Amino acid sequence: MNSSEEVQKSRHWMSKEFVVEESDKSEHKVVCFIKAPATALENLVCTIVNDTSSLVVADSEELVSNVISVECSDYEKTIPFPINIAIPFTSCFRGNYREILVKVTDVNFQSNYLTPISLEGCQGNRKETFAEVKVYQLGVFSVLSCLKRETFTVPMVGLSRNLSVDSRISFYYPPETFSSPAVMQLKVQPIEPSLIATLKARHDMYHSVVSTSALVYVQHPSAQPFNNSVTITLPCPPNPEKKRQGEETEQVRAITATVKRVAAAYHPRVMSAPLRKNGENLSDTLKILGHRNKEEWMVFDDITIQNARNGLVSFKLNEHLESFVVIRLSFLLENTFLLLFAQALEEAVCSTMSNVILYRKRENPYKIMVLLSASKELTWEIQNLHEEGYFGPPEPTQQFPLREGEQIHFQFRGNIFASENGTDFGKAYRLIFHSQRKPRLELQIKEVDEFGNYSSPHYKGTAVFYKITREMITKEWSQPLPYGDYQQQSPLCKLPLTLPKHEKLINRPRSTKRIFSDSSEALWDNLLYWLAEELAEDNTSLLALCLPVRRSLLQLVRLKCPDNLTHQIYELLCCWKKSLPRSADKQQLLSRYLQKSGRRDLSEELRFKWQNKVFT
Repeated sequence: MNSSEEVQKSRHWMSKEFVVEESDKSEHKVVCFIKAPATALENLVCTIVNDTSSLVVADSEELVSNVISVECSDYEKTIPFPINIAIPFTSCFRGNYREILVKVTDVNFQSNYLTPISLEGCQGNRKETFAEVKVYQLGVFSVLSCLKRETFTVPMVGLSRNLSVDSRISFYYPPETFSSPAVMQLKVQPIEPSLIATLKARHDMYHSVVSTSALVYVQHPSAQPFNNSVTITLPCPPNPEKKRQGEETEQVRAITATVKRVAAAYHPRVMSAPLRKNGENLSDTLKILGHRNKEEWMVFDDITIQNARNGLVSFKLNEHLESFVVIRLSFLLENTFLLLFAQALEEAVCSTMSNVILYRKRENPYKIMVLLSASKELTWEIQNLHEEGYFGPPEPTQQFPLREGEQIHFQFRGNIFASENGTDFGKAYRLIFHSQRKPRLELQIKEVDEFGNYSSPHYKGTAVFYKITREMITKEWSQPLPYGDYQQQSPLCKLPLTLPKHEKLINRPRSTKRIFSDSSEALWDNLLYWLAEELAEDNTSLLALCLPVRRSLLQLVRLKCPDNLTHQIYELLCCWKKSLPRSADKQQLLSRYLQKSGRRDLSEELRFKWQNKVFT
């Protein structure tokens, strides 16, 4: 290629789709679209690196895409920046408080946030939602749902600002609050009432907490001191109990006033009491807690907080706080407990209650699915697994808190181990939690020792799960699979697991083949299986057979044949027959039990087959 062709090709911009093949599928997964000069596209390589997702998220950030790495295959070539990259993503819960950003992280883990120039629903022939950004460097890209940042400049003449994320939150800066124009950056983290209710249910000492305002984060890059106090107004819901009490009081007062008006016609000197406004004089306590320059939480008792209308409160600040929250109390609480509550609240806001589900394929119990689910979506996830053919036992684990990017490592113990590819067994595995993604892993399991658990109809094992926080994860782009050395760590939870034993087919010489010493035994074997098939067709339960057997035997039969009612009934009939003495009239007894269970037709047919020696 001559130089003129190279120049022409470098000026010609193209859009290229980068894809990867999905394992065990014929389909391709789109990694991204890149729009750049043709010469640059030839040297770009895109890969999915989801194993590193713990390293690219922080608190209050939610991953909504694959983590992709974009590199240049030829280090001698120069990429003509800027170029456009469009990354597919799926965001379930965005809301007014959050926005979509693209995070670019370099090899030294330095990150920049880019605002998408487009959030189109299609690229090329693909109908997905893409975040398209203009980039000036290559690295690791991820699409995140972040708290919306609101930036404004406070001029010398002052400013009154209602936030776009919530117009009820306002900041009033009087004239000459700062000596020069100052840039302010704010984020608002809403607090769900259910979160406060959960904290109160766990700890009785927080019982007096009625409600809180949103958590407000403020950045003041110029760090100028305040010359005047800044007035802040924000919502902090009133006490619903006292509001109801106030409404009840108003009803009583209205009735009393009516009675007094009637009485006044006969007794003019009776005076009615003045009416009180709804909710007035109800004694709640308001406290403000905040951070100063990355210090610990502090209670600011010297700040006076005033109740305004419609659940709004206002107060004045004469210094910069990096974050703050207003707490409404039904009665006074010691500052020590208030600080503990603020810490617990901040941790709970960044955490999601989650469960581990481990289900088996109904048609193939050697195939399992392990996934992490947010507790609020547990029912929905179980329903989806059922539609895919996965069922318990075991039941999902108890719920536990997970932050974005934290990992669950697990391994199998006992007489069962697992493999991801069907060949490498005995390893440890990991799931990385992201609240808006569905981390799941499909594994194959098998027994370690086929002669183990000899006294049980099943092979037995345990899946042991460990929680790995982001602080415990090594900050390296290469994240190998865990080695499974967790001796120094307590398990987060455990799930029991069983596998049905193989039915061994033994080829004996003709001289050693089993034969029935009595033809009646062979007849009974055929009759009991025929009877089991007939009962199973009508979906007859084991208890409806009215056989005098122990409940433990019923449980054993269900465990031995969990998904086949015919085999369950056959096993139960065989166990019942073996428990009888040789002299017992088995046919007469069984006919009586069938009649007792309402199956006279089968009782008569059984008698006929037995008397005529009919092999079914």
